[in-house]
Amino acid sequence: MAFSMVEPLSQRHRVTVLCGRPSYDPTERRPWRFSQSETLGHLQIIRVGSTDYPRIQMKRRVLNYLSYVALAVPRALFIPCDVILGMTDPPFQGIVGAFVAMLKRKPYVYNIRDLYPDMALGGSLVKPGLLARVWEKLHRWALRRTDCVIVLGDDMRARIIAKGVDAAHVTVVRDGAEIPTGEPPVDNEVVRKIRGDARFVLVHAGNLGFYGAWNTLLAAAKELQRDGVRLVFVGEGAQSQQIAAAAKEISNVVFLPFFASSKIPSVLAAADMHVITVRRGLEGVVVPSKMYGILVAGKAILAVAPSETDAASLGTQQGFALSCDPDRAEDVVATVRQVQANPARLAAMGRAARAAASNYDRAGEAQKFEQILTRTANTRK
Repeated sequence: MAFSMVEPLSQRHRVTVLCGRPSYDPTERRPWRFSQSETLGHLQIIRVGSTDYPRIQMKRRVLNYLSYVALAVPRALFIPCDVILGMTDPPFQGIVGAFVAMLKRKPYVYNIRDLYPDMALGGSLVKPGLLARVWEKLHRWALRRTDCVIVLGDDMRARIIAKGVDAAHVTVVRDGAEIPTGEPPVDNEVVRKIRGDARFVLVHAGNLGFYGAWNTLLAAAKELQRDGVRLVFVGEGAQSQQIAAAAKEISNVVFLPFFASSKIPSVLAAADMHVITVRRGLEGVVVPSKMYGILVAGKAILAVAPSETDAASLGTQQGFALSCDPDRAEDVVATVRQVQANPARLAAMGRAARAAASNYDRAGEAQKFEQILTRTANTRK
C-alpha cells in the first residue's frame, strides 16, 4: 500500500523510502545486508538491515520494529528532503517521524494506517497502565507536531479529532483500488481451492490480527454448517493459530495461506460474499482497505463490525454491504441465510459494489495525497 502511494509521487518528485526488510511474503524475503538500495526512476528505496521474523511471532516481531528504528533514524537524519512522511509500521513510527522532523526542522505529514496505542490496547497487546499512558502522551505530542494528519476513513478521522487535533489538519485519503480496463483473468484452480463443493462461500482474505470479531464469525459458521455455507480464511496473522484452534471442530471453516498477488483477482472472484470484520471498540482504530478491491471485483460485503465503521456505514448507504453486530453471531447467521435465499438481492449488491468502486479510484486518491504533500512542503518554505 505504501508503494501504491509513493510510486505516483515519484512521477513528479524525488522520493526516498526508508524501510526495513520484507516480513510478509516468504517469496519476498531478502538476504541480510546492513543496507540495500534500489532506484526506480525518481524513486529510491533504501532497506536497512532490520530483522525479518514472521509477523505471527509477536515477541520477535518487536525486534523487527526496534532494529528498523535503530538503523533507520540515523540514516534519515542525513537524507535531504523537503517534507517527511511517516506511516504506522512500526506502531510507534508516528512518534519517531515527528522526532526526526523536529531534528531536521522539516514539515511532517503523518499517514495513520492503524491507530496506536488504541489498537494495542483494544487487542490486549498492551495492558492499561504506565506504558499505555506514556505511549498515548507521546502520540498526542506527535499529532500536535504534524502539519497534516492523513487518515484512511471518516471513522478514523473522528477518532483523531477526539484526541484534540484540529479538524482542519485531519484529511481522509482512502487507499482505494486500481480500476482495471477489462476483466482480470481468473485461475480456476484457486477458485476450486476456495469454494470446494459448498453452495455458498464467505471469504475473509487478509491479515488475521487482533482487530476481528473472530469468535462471532466462528460461532456463526458452526450454526451454518447444515446450510451448505463455507467460511474460508485466506491469509495468516498474529491470531491465526488461535483462530484455527477454535475452529478445529467446525467442519465448514477452511484456512488457506496467502496466494501470490497475481492471484488476488481469483481470490476475490471465488466468494459469494466477502467478510470485513472489526471488533467493537476498534471502530476507527483499524480501517480495512481490502474493501476497495472487493468493490472492483463486484462482490457483496458482509460487515461484521460496528455501524460506525466505514465498511458498514458506506456499504449500507451505497447498497453493497450488510452490517451485523460483531457481538451477535445470531445476526450473522440470519443475514447470511437471508442473502443465500435471495440470489437477486446478492446480485444487486454486487452491481452496487461495482458502481461504488469508481468513487475510490486509487489514482484519484494518490493525486489527493500528492497535493497534500506538495502544499505542506510549499507552505513551510
